[in-house]
Amino acid sequence: MLSKIESSEKKIEYKSSIPKYIQTANDLADEILSGKIENGYRLPSINELSKTRSISRDTAEKAYKELRDRNLAFSVMGVGNFVSVNDEKHKNILFLINKPCSYKMEVYDSFVTAIGNNVLVDMHLYYNDEQLFIEVIKKNIHNYNYFVIMPHFRNSAESHVNYTPNVINFIEGIPKEKLVILDNSCKEITGDFIAVYQDFKSDIYNALKEGIKKFKKYKKIIFVHPEKAAFPAPASLVEGFLEFCGTYHFEYEIVAKITDGLDFKNKEAYITIEDNDLVNLMQQIKEKKLKIGKDVGVISYNETPLKALLNITVMSTDFKAMGQKAAELILNRKKEISKNPFCYIQRTSL
Repeated sequence: MLSKIESSEKKIEYKSSIPKYIQTANDLADEILSGKIENGYRLPSINELSKTRSISRDTAEKAYKELRDRNLAFSVMGVGNFVSVNDEKHKNILFLINKPCSYKMEVYDSFVTAIGNNVLVDMHLYYNDEQLFIEVIKKNIHNYNYFVIMPHFRNSAESHVNYTPNVINFIEGIPKEKLVILDNSCKEITGDFIAVYQDFKSDIYNALKEGIKKFKKYKKIIFVHPEKAAFPAPASLVEGFLEFCGTYHFEYEIVAKITDGLDFKNKEAYITIEDNDLVNLMQQIKEKKLKIGKDVGVISYNETPLKALLNITVMSTDFKAMGQKAAELILNRKKEISKNPFCYIQRTSL
């Protein structure tokens, strides 16, 4: 079926830093991915595109090559260029993860499994860096049907923030039908979109409350919270911890990391977030021949197979469920904001 292609008549922005062939390809890609141009549709000839856009034949040819490189078109020799993807069964998804770790990869793996074989999912790491995050999406804004984002950033003081002002402004420019937010807060973003989030403050409070009988064995709770780091922990975890200790009258201390040469006091329980702090703590407990779960309590944040193997008590969101839920919402085309399940897993270390 033939229909008028609106983008073929759009004018080139000559003052733009974006090359003319990219502008042309981007306009066509927008209409292909939005469904305005149907799958199998024959695109205008090189001469037609050159004339309507006031560009050279060479620029028109490069624009079509760009579309083919994005797997949005294919060419038939002597016939022309045709749209090759605008099928509901075929989607391209950019999956942005803030840091490389086992539990983030569990979200990604469960998402890829649940979304199915007909969907291309490309993963990018942005390391909590706002500029890298923005550049990756800006470069690919016309190449993907969905942008799945785990928003975690650091400010100039190297502390954790859900979003920076620049990131919020940029995300607001992403079409909401393409936006999926995972893992962190989504209340900073306006409009209707998909989100599967954690509520760090209430989650840690409720998990600690569930383990309160075990905590009562100890005289003090020490929370190891790495506030300033390459991957700082959310400050709302501290808020939930302080609320728990205040409500139930526990003596507490907050430290940035597990240092060498700990002087273990009688009956202390440690809460760790980073794996390197957990390893250092366990090594020192072993060296001093203390009994974990009796002399010293240990609880770790975020479940991993190794923690389960070592019988470490954990409080953790269900990372597998997070990826599965996001895929389900995309496949069903439902714009829904859903809180992810969080649990306390009692083991022998507390």
